[in-house]
Amino acid sequence: MAGTTQTSGPRGTGAAAGAAALLAAALVAAPGTVQAQDEADDRPGRELSIAPAYEGWERNDDGSFNLVFGYMNRSWDPLEVPIGLDNRIEPGSPDRGQPTRFQPRRNRHVFRVRVPADFGDSELVWTLTSRGETERAYATLHPDYFLDDVAIMNNNGAGGPAGGAYNIFGNQRPELEVDGLSVRRTTVGEPVVLRAHATDDGVPRTRNMPAPRIGTTRIGAGTPNSASGLRVAWIVYRGPGAVTFDPPQFKVWEDYRAGADSPWAPGWKTPEPPEDGTWVVEATFYRPGRYVVRALAHDGGLATHQDVTVNVGP
Repeated sequence: MAGTTQTSGPRGTGAAAGAAALLAAALVAAPGTVQAQDEADDRPGRELSIAPAYEGWERNDDGSFNLVFGYMNRSWDPLEVPIGLDNRIEPGSPDRGQPTRFQPRRNRHVFRVRVPADFGDSELVWTLTSRGETERAYATLHPDYFLDDVAIMNNNGAGGPAGGAYNIFGNQRPELEVDGLSVRRTTVGEPVVLRAHATDDGVPRTRNMPAPRIGTTRIGAGTPNSASGLRVAWIVYRGPGAVTFDPPQFKVWEDYRAGADSPWAPGWKTPEPPEDGTWVVEATFYRPGRYVVRALAHDGGLATHQDVTVNVGP
C-alpha cells in the first residue's frame, strides 16, 4: 500500500500548517537540509519518490490569480508519471498543464494554474503517486503564499546566496519565440529540428558561478545561488520514452555538485548566446507516442517557456 503524505500548502492549522512550514523550509528556504539528505538518504542511483510543491500565488491584472507549482524529485533520474490517478489536480479536470516527465531534484515554478477572481477560500490539490508514495500539494490564496517576481528571482538564485545581493530589480522575463508548428509529426529515430529565438533586457547582468572551494558544501548557504544571463535549453516535459537533444542541453534543475552542467553548480558559466539569437537543436525520439518538449529561456531570475507537441510514429 502506498504511503500518503501532505507535502506543501497552507491547508488547515496546527499540525497541518506546521507540516507545510517544514516542507517550505526543506524545499525553498533551507538548502542545507537538502544537502544533508544528498549525502545520506538520496544518493544517486536510489529510486525515491516525488514531492509536489505549491510555490505560491500571483495576482493577474484582470483580477484572476495564478497558482504556481513545482516539485522535488528526490531521485537523481527523471521519472514519467502519466496524467491520471497517479498525477492529477482536483477539483475539475485532472490535467491542468502539470508535467508528466519529472526532471531530477528541485524544480521550481514549473507550471501555473489560472483561477478566477472569485476563487476565494477554494483549494486545488495536486496529487502525485510515485514509487509507492502518494504526496499532495494544497494550493490556496493564503496571504503567506503571495508570490512576486522578486521572490521568484531570489528562489531561483539570481539574488545570490543571501538573496537580493545583485541587481535584479526591474527585471523583465526573456522574450521567446519558437519557429514552426506547435504540433509536429515524426517517426522513431528521425530528428526534429527545433529553432528558438530569445532576447533579454540584460537584467540581471551575466554572472558566472564562482569556482568550487575545497571543503565547502551547501550546508548553511541560505537561499540558492545561480549563474545569471540569458540561456536557453530544451527539456522533455511530457512523453513516454527517451529523447536526445543535439547539441546536448545543460540541466535546468538544481544540481549543486561541482562540475555538473547546471547553472547552480560551482564553476558553471553562462554560455555565450548565438550571434543571431537563435538556438537550434535536433530532438530524436526512440519510442512511439505523444511528447511535449519545452523551450525554456531563463535569465537566472525569471523564465519564459514555449511548448511543442511531437507525435511520434513507429
